[in-house]
Amino acid sequence: MFNIVLYQPEIPPNTGNIMRLCANSGCRLHLIHPLGFSLDDKHLKRANLDYEMLNATKMYKSFNEFRDSHTQGTTYLCTTKGEVSYSSVLYNPNDNFIFGSETRGLPQEIMDQFPASQKITIPMRKGARSLNLSNAVAIIMYEAWRQQNFI
Repeated sequence: MFNIVLYQPEIPPNTGNIMRLCANSGCRLHLIHPLGFSLDDKHLKRANLDYEMLNATKMYKSFNEFRDSHTQGTTYLCTTKGEVSYSSVLYNPNDNFIFGSETRGLPQEIMDQFPASQKITIPMRKGARSLNLSNAVAIIMYEAWRQQNFI
């Protein structure tokens, strides 16, 4: 299945919602430190509900640590700075979807490591800044999963 990667997430309920989404879709969740919250946060656990996704979530000290350990699949940066619509890409199992932190997005040094064709975006109305992180993950992940016939 797909790899959902959160780069330095800051808001516990967003991460908890994404954990729940991954548990229900079979995606693997990866968190790149530092996190803006404790993994014991009550809001994280509330959003995660009774899913044991926290135990299956992999942690990384840096983006390079994640990247070095994931050589299969294509890596897509999910960003408002992308020019390729998420719905125009053909996805494959083991693809990686990297999402930046809620307030800062992805740093330029990570953006510079990937070609424009791997920077995908969700279309929005002119003047809109961004979507909620957990909503953006759901939109992109479900399109990728739909392409796999939800298998």
